Amino acid sequence: MTRQRAAGILLHPTSLPGSFGIGDLGERAYAFIDFLVAAGQALWQVLPLGPTGYGDSPYACFSAFAGNPLLVDLHRLAAEGDLETAELNHTPQFPDDQVDFGPVIDFKSGLLDRAAARFGETASADRKSEFHAFCDESAHWLDDYALFRALKDDHVGAVWNTWDWPLASRQPDAIKQARSDLATDIFSHKYRQWQFFRQWADLKHYANEHAIRIVGDVPIFVAYDSADVWAHPELFHLDHHLTPTRVAGVPPDYFSPTGQLWGNPLYRWKSLARQDFRWWTDRIRQTLRTVDTIRLDHFRGFAAYWDIPAGEPTAVNGRWVKGPGKALFHALRNALGDVPIIAEDLGFITPDVRQLRDQLGLPGMNVLQFAFSTDPENTYLPHNVVPNSVVYTGTHDNDTTLGWQAACDKEERQRLEAYTGPITEPLNWLFIRMAYQTVCHTAIVPLQDVLGLDSDARMNAPGRFGGNWGWRFKPHDLTPQHAQRLLTLAIASARKKLPRPTDDEDPFADYHPAEEE
Repeated sequence: MTRQRAAGILLHPTSLPGSFGIGDLGERAYAFIDFLVAAGQALWQVLPLGPTGYGDSPYACFSAFAGNPLLVDLHRLAAEGDLETAELNHTPQFPDDQVDFGPVIDFKSGLLDRAAARFGETASADRKSEFHAFCDESAHWLDDYALFRALKDDHVGAVWNTWDWPLASRQPDAIKQARSDLATDIFSHKYRQWQFFRQWADLKHYANEHAIRIVGDVPIFVAYDSADVWAHPELFHLDHHLTPTRVAGVPPDYFSPTGQLWGNPLYRWKSLARQDFRWWTDRIRQTLRTVDTIRLDHFRGFAAYWDIPAGEPTAVNGRWVKGPGKALFHALRNALGDVPIIAEDLGFITPDVRQLRDQLGLPGMNVLQFAFSTDPENTYLPHNVVPNSVVYTGTHDNDTTLGWQAACDKEERQRLEAYTGPITEPLNWLFIRMAYQTVCHTAIVPLQDVLGLDSDARMNAPGRFGGNWGWRFKPHDLTPQHAQRLLTLAIASARKKLPRPTDDEDPFADYHPAEEE
């Protein structure tokens, strides 16, 4: 992670405008990068890019290695001959401000299957060679993932532990037969991954060429209903029926008297350590194909995690268990070198978490919406933050700044106004300015705060069933005025470097004091 002062915007690609009900990797994504450049930004932060499962959450994916095929640009498939333009003319009338995931999945999946079939029948030798090279180099995860998705399709989406036991337990004869029986569907899923990664690679190249770095997101845990757990049950706390015995969550706190029961299966960290954390190394290596910097979600779980017996109705009856600590990060460094990581150190943070973060030299996170909930010692207040950290007005889990303002209580509002003085501009811009002016080397702002949107634009409300992850902005919401305002702030706060003067322009170019005689 660079220590130079920089600014960026948090926006998941699904929130981009687009023609097919969901943001994609087409021209609107390139236009957003152009906006970042005009606005003096250096970073584009996204959420996990994997294929989403139940609930459409990017934090509960069918794979920690695969990409989300819903992001594939269909116009590019038509330009390459895998779809016919006429096939895109029958697109349903999707809403332009929200992702209606069910219909979008049905529509895009059908077209991606058609594209895969046409590619298999008509693609040139060069294109097929490129595809097979991708399959070969990705085989260590792609073969299991494509078969897993084909089997889920064949079982109408059922969770993998409900399949016939020979398939759930991956008995070799059953797996071999499934690969044969489902070859067409397996090919389609491999094609989708090939298209995702080649399109993303081109977009990332464009961003990097324009001095924009991508910040990605790695959730600490994976979904139980994933190719990862199905293919590697020995790495997770499962019983002989392949059912989780210990699951993840967080304990009760001020905000939740029963804690949060996430339900992800917990890792067998000792088993991972005996393999020198190879699965984690492979995962991080794969993520670095798509991003420049990793935001490591729930960093505190690497120091100690909340272990809940499976079957508990809440997170109350859990216990703290030591995580892998420095051993994991040393293994990553030995295999991959210095991995640029932001430690998501929000929530219940104990001294051992801070010690691990600081020993590794990782920047932590500060959220301005959390800054005014207590006294002047609050670590998120601008005067308490440290340079080696990243400041956010809010995250994907927060309300928008204007939504937060509308909901905060009287005491919080009083502390805010005592700190800022009279508020004479919209609070979203005051928070953006405050973030930019901190000593934190990086400031990142959700696009909703740039646009000044209220709670209707919230990306995720933890614990809310449904209604999350769907927000999108419209094509004309972003204006040159937004870019200019961000640019002005970035320059004023030294988050955008101006060109150095040439010798002719530098008034001190000829300044060479003589030595003392």
